[in-house]
Amino acid sequence: MSLARRSVLRGAAAGATGVGFAAFGAVPSLAEATPNPQRGPYPTHRPFPPLMDDPKGVLALPPGFKYTVVTRAGETKLKTGQPTPGAHDGMAVFGTGKRYTLIQNHEIGSNNALGVPPVEGTVYDPGVGSAGGCTVISVDRDGTNHGEWVAISGTLTNCAGGHTPWGTWLTCEETEGKANGTTRLKDHGYVFEVWADGETAHPVPLKALGRYAHEALAVDRDKAHIYLSEDASGPNGLFYRWSAPAGYRLGKESWKDLAKVDFGTFEAMAILGDDGKPIPDVAYLTSAQLLRPFRVAWVPVPDRDAVSVSCRKQFTDGQVTRGKKFEGVYGTDDGVYVVNSYANSGTTDLPADAVPHDGMVWFYNYKTQSIQLVTYFPSSGAADQGAGAKYQDFNFDGPDNVTVTPWGSLILAEDGNASSHVLSSTPGGPTYAIARNMLNDSEFCGPAFSEDGKVLFVNIQSPGLTLAITGPWRDYLG
Repeated sequence: MSLARRSVLRGAAAGATGVGFAAFGAVPSLAEATPNPQRGPYPTHRPFPPLMDDPKGVLALPPGFKYTVVTRAGETKLKTGQPTPGAHDGMAVFGTGKRYTLIQNHEIGSNNALGVPPVEGTVYDPGVGSAGGCTVISVDRDGTNHGEWVAISGTLTNCAGGHTPWGTWLTCEETEGKANGTTRLKDHGYVFEVWADGETAHPVPLKALGRYAHEALAVDRDKAHIYLSEDASGPNGLFYRWSAPAGYRLGKESWKDLAKVDFGTFEAMAILGDDGKPIPDVAYLTSAQLLRPFRVAWVPVPDRDAVSVSCRKQFTDGQVTRGKKFEGVYGTDDGVYVVNSYANSGTTDLPADAVPHDGMVWFYNYKTQSIQLVTYFPSSGAADQGAGAKYQDFNFDGPDNVTVTPWGSLILAEDGNASSHVLSSTPGGPTYAIARNMLNDSEFCGPAFSEDGKVLFVNIQSPGLTLAITGPWRDYLG
């Protein structure tokens, strides 16, 4: 997520070789593979009306909706009196009553003036100073802030992550930085578990989940697997799966086991083509394959702690399926959604014969072990030129974080060119703008619906705002 949308990064193009996958099995039927968040047909909803500009110049919303600013970096205060850290990113919301608890990532590097302050008992690496980490916010339905405090500090570039079935947050470091003896006293690139009570803190890296540029993750309903994305280039990143030992189920004390680097198995995804071989990059698939299920194989990562070679570089072309900017991940009872933000033409991060795009959303089905493309934004460099674009609320690019609404549809946060939106998307169906950033072109991050469907919380990364959006959500999504 931290990589600028306009950047062109260098990397190796993936090849199309690979053997040994043909016996994995036939492609499943569409009926078996269709994502089914509410165990019914695809969710549908009314179109959202056109957005109305905000006289305060912060957030354009549909009629009948309003927002409240919950936190503002450098202005609102932690319980210690220090300012709210900046670079708001991934987020989760807990609680169903009148008071909610938000756990929020801060995507910040070492020794930043608005970094997460190191608080005793929460620090992983004292060498990084005020840097990345997580804060916890207590908030009312109307967006009133009732206190904010540090949950973990001493980590770097905490990007997204995922909530757990036992009520905690797994925060992801989007870096591969190793200890250097000065600004980093420990290796980074790990997942950490974060508690929302303000008292429990175990700043212990969960090494079983690999060391790489983590983006987001989801725990499956059986508490036996974790699915994780990698935002990296040169070569492109991968989609991973951690699997528990036979009979083991994840829970509140699992951080002790996940701290062991060899606990469970850690694998990378290979999407199989009709010939049974891995498709080398997701960009070979387009809207022409929308909703078509593809069988998936999982390939063991030789050294998940990446002692000498990055995880994604331990595979040769043809062994796995790579993707430019694997980003948001969110799980349902039946499977997990994962996002690729974009792939630019004319770059070494896109195979020469693959197709550039401005966003892909996938659904991996647990039962059938297959994956489908459920939302696709075609590449269109001239479609949206910014605030003056006539159709800026019709053309979308750079989906990043994803969440599932209480009614089964998706919310996507844009990190693209020009205007940034929060989007409502039906898998296999339409996408509508439900908010537009009027402050600047900074990305939206961390969309999270309260379980009762009353409030959508979302962040604008820069200058660092947390927003509570209320309105007739059920009328449009229910």
